[in-house]
Amino acid sequence: MRWVASDIAAVVDGTVEGARDATIDRATQDSRDIGSGGDWLFVPLVAERDGHAFVTDAVGAGARIVLAAQPVDAGAATVVRVDDTGEALIRLGAAARRRLPGAQVVGITGSVGKTTTKDLALAVFSQEASVQASVRSFNNEIGLPLTLINTSERGTDVVILEMGARGLGHISMLCEIGQPTIGIVTTVGSAHTSEFGSVEAVAAGKGELVESLPTRGLAVLNADVPLVAAMASRASAPVVTFGERGDVRAEEVTLSDELRPRFRLVSEWGRFEIELGARGLHLVDNALAVAAAALATGVSAEAVARGLATPVLSPMRMDLKRTATGARILDDTYNANPMSVAGALRSLAAMPADRRIAVLGVMAELGDESAAEHERMASLAGSLGIEVIAVAAPDYGSTATHVNDHEAAVDRLGHLGEGDAVLVKGSRVAALERLVAGLT
Repeated sequence: MRWVASDIAAVVDGTVEGARDATIDRATQDSRDIGSGGDWLFVPLVAERDGHAFVTDAVGAGARIVLAAQPVDAGAATVVRVDDTGEALIRLGAAARRRLPGAQVVGITGSVGKTTTKDLALAVFSQEASVQASVRSFNNEIGLPLTLINTSERGTDVVILEMGARGLGHISMLCEIGQPTIGIVTTVGSAHTSEFGSVEAVAAGKGELVESLPTRGLAVLNADVPLVAAMASRASAPVVTFGERGDVRAEEVTLSDELRPRFRLVSEWGRFEIELGARGLHLVDNALAVAAAALATGVSAEAVARGLATPVLSPMRMDLKRTATGARILDDTYNANPMSVAGALRSLAAMPADRRIAVLGVMAELGDESAAEHERMASLAGSLGIEVIAVAAPDYGSTATHVNDHEAAVDRLGHLGEGDAVLVKGSRVAALERLVAGLT
């Protein structure tokens, strides 16, 4: 989306220092992104580090316009002076959304599965439309506006926005920016309870997406999770459900040796066979959610099947790798909460193997439920015949083997051969992707 400095200033209530006719078509808050093509706007944000310290790097890499709330040395670049760069980014994102009046905007939230659902939705809607989507897990008040600003206003039919939340009111704020017309709620459970306080509060926050939808929009809800199904009462838009009790269901589900589900999709739009291009039985519901949204808005069954079979998935999510000795490593290290850990453990249990080991890091942001939830996951693993190696995560309890760091976990795994299958999973703070890199 092309922006002129003077127009940016008008939107964010800023003043231009430099060329008022300077233009950009890309925006970022990370100076390392600049230089990969396009004319860039750099937005220095103030958090743990002050992004204003990287203005010189950004300009050196090719940024043409810089938003700034502090004095900066921008060289030949144009500066748009504002009071708060974070607020300016939000306002610019909302303005970008207004420049997409004809586009369907799909908002996706839930306690787990947002990014995979976004990846599947991108694959499905792209079969018959021009689609742009959040990159990686850009799902907050930084990533969501950047997604909109970086969307082409010419020819874009669908924009897919992942929406995370840290508390009540956060989803509402993201919806004010993105103005979704379709809302998908994947599930609600014990993730982020340290921030919300309870699962019920999590549901209240996620349901803000449903409340935001226009009457001509569409709410897509998980029929098998009562707290999600109940959100139908908060919707002024039509509702379509997915899951075992839903309008869109999966029958005769099987799992290949590579953990790829196959099933018959059953809906009012017909019955057709799906081979999912993502791993894990727990991802079938994500596929059903996307199918429900697509079918209800006119995407053909053939396009749904093609898209679900060929997604480009974000890294570190149920990524199956092999060691030099032939052992299989299931890399699901992007994040972890009880729902996603349980799903990954059941997927590991379904893999043909002589020995199954789960290397688990801490599940963060569980609040008072942390110890109980960690022990519950260790108990589930034991019931599935899976050995647990807990890395710097004592809450997994006495049934797990505890080690202090990645190197000790590798030592404890010992020699891995063709008969071994290893799941590696933990919250981002555990950084277990480094352990995977060491194994593979």
